[in-house]
Amino acid sequence: MNVNPILPGFYPDPSICRVGSDYYLATSSFEYFPGVPIFHSTDLLHWEQIGNVLDRPTQLNVAPGLAFASAGIFAPTLRHRDGRFWLVTTNFTDVRKGHLLVHTDDPAGAWTDPVYTQGALGIDPDLAWDDDGTCYLSWSYPGTIMQAAVDPESGKLLSEPQALWSGTGLAFPEAPHLYRHGGWWYLVIAEGGTERGHTVTVARSRSITGPFDANPANPILTRSGTEHPVQNTGHADLVELPNGDWAMVHLGVRPRGSSPKFHVNGRETFLAGVEWASDWPTVVEDRYTVPVRPTAFTDDFSAPALHHRWISPGTNPQTFADLRAGGGVVLAAGRAPDAREARHLLAVRTQDMQWQATATIPAGDACLTVRLDDDHWAAVERRGDTLTARMVLGPLDQALATVAGIGPQHPLAVRAVAHPDAHTFRSGPDQLELGYLRDGQFQPLAAADGRYLSTEVAGGFTGRVVGVEAIGTDATLANFEYQGLDASTAAVQETRK
Repeated sequence: MNVNPILPGFYPDPSICRVGSDYYLATSSFEYFPGVPIFHSTDLLHWEQIGNVLDRPTQLNVAPGLAFASAGIFAPTLRHRDGRFWLVTTNFTDVRKGHLLVHTDDPAGAWTDPVYTQGALGIDPDLAWDDDGTCYLSWSYPGTIMQAAVDPESGKLLSEPQALWSGTGLAFPEAPHLYRHGGWWYLVIAEGGTERGHTVTVARSRSITGPFDANPANPILTRSGTEHPVQNTGHADLVELPNGDWAMVHLGVRPRGSSPKFHVNGRETFLAGVEWASDWPTVVEDRYTVPVRPTAFTDDFSAPALHHRWISPGTNPQTFADLRAGGGVVLAAGRAPDAREARHLLAVRTQDMQWQATATIPAGDACLTVRLDDDHWAAVERRGDTLTARMVLGPLDQALATVAGIGPQHPLAVRAVAHPDAHTFRSGPDQLELGYLRDGQFQPLAAADGRYLSTEVAGGFTGRVVGVEAIGTDATLANFEYQGLDASTAAVQETRK
């Protein structure tokens, strides 16, 4: 049974294309800046982030605050044609503008400023070119899939939008992608919503504009009602391999704990095989043996630019993170000490079932925060030599523990470990522990049930991130470490008082 994602952590709504023997993959990013992380692989199993498609204010408008949580960039489609890469997506913050289109000759380099497909309202846009070179834009509109011819250079619609297919009758037909294979056009969509009822369905037509007839064997992928450890599977994109085989990337989650089970790292990207039978695609779920992706890293901020992994909710990190010669980054003052909404959080996605993050902050007041949104986060905060473990859950804002006399030579630490009540009906997905390091050993201040920072509790479309924010004054972040933990590692690293 294949349970490992190819992209662990909050990397949902994957879209993939191939150029020769190289594969490129992009995902949603929602309210975070920069937007649309893009990855490269030569074997579909091992992926390296090569950039973020939307990394300039002229490309991406996002906003901080709870009102904009899970807004921003929804599902992209990445395609390559005639030497050029195209990406189309929706910025839900600016949804009335239509979908945004950018292109480049180098996916690891700069992408153009966007043009907008005014008149095409909805989400989850797709691009496909017919045999005569006409480009078609398809997208999800409430209750159906819409389509219009489009000029990708200008974003101008060249035909009136028409309904293409409404799916099999499940809720939320969305995530359309069109493929040419064996004389047919195939329309693959998601249905059922991006929760436990998520599915992948397919229809086909001799014409790119339809009419489309449903596969009698739909859905071709779902985990609804099963005990499979990967759930919510859907939002798929297909790619043809150099040898003529096909593969699929799709999102899924890894819920844990007692019923209804809880996922915390967001919707992740998984890989499956595809075979063709009777001119229909069928999914081979266990074709690939996906290895556990290495996730550990240390950043002393000595590179000339921030690594592609660093993101911030609603704010461009370039506006508040000042890299210093020789290492370290000065973070401009973010939220006020008693405020709840992040303003200058420099964060990375959590990627493991159990993990630890530490931050060395030699100057200034700051916090190390694990976050889903501004109503659901936990942090260890340093003000002078006093540490406070703090948790925000909706209207509740609680100091869980406070300790004085802990100087800046002691890194702040947050970790997620196995839930202590794993075999009861009150088990959460994990336990969050807030503390610091002394002589390299974890010193806990407080612990909280991980259910409170899960999507099933908080809602939304994102996943946990962990990062550092200056509180009230500027602060210097000298070193940040992230590593996955297993049970034995967690036990060794902790020293109980």
